[in-house]
Amino acid sequence: MKFKNIFKNKSNMTTENTEFDQELDDVTLENNANGEQLIVEELSVEEQLAQDLAKEKDKFLRLFAEFENYKKRTSKERIDLFKTANQDVLLAMLPVLDDFDRAIVEINKSDDENLKKGVELIHEKLKNTLVSKGLEQIEVRAGDAFNADFAEAITQIPAPSEKLKGKIVDVIEKGYKLGDKIIRFPKVVTGN
Repeated sequence: MKFKNIFKNKSNMTTENTEFDQELDDVTLENNANGEQLIVEELSVEEQLAQDLAKEKDKFLRLFAEFENYKKRTSKERIDLFKTANQDVLLAMLPVLDDFDRAIVEINKSDDENLKKGVELIHEKLKNTLVSKGLEQIEVRAGDAFNADFAEAITQIPAPSEKLKGKIVDVIEKGYKLGDKIIRFPKVVTGN
């Protein structure tokens, strides 16, 4: 008899729980940070869909912004690559340009005008071609203040005059830039 009684009471409790659950059809239980249960009203289907739509829009906007940043970054990298793609070729051509400069100095000592003209024309053509590819000479002259960011001091000599102390006394080799990047520093002699 006791067994049937307990079973009967259990059965009543289950029915009562079901009735209680039906009363809470429009509410759900959620745990807050303290572990307490709060009763929160369920969202209607429209509100739930609106929230889902807002989440998806936010995800889409973030993904779109990330893609735009990626496009800008790769575009900038590509432009930088094109600017400096010729760097190896231009570096290889610089000794030839230096040889032309030395040849012109020596040819100017001779009396052959046609030779001077011919070499100067070829020199200018080579120089203009390299400039059109982005090569730019770094302007450094004797008497300028020495700046280690833009020139390489290969030696120091006693300054010939007091005003040349700490300044460039002679330029041994010209320096060049490709865009904003220095590809060869000018080699200079400084006075101390």
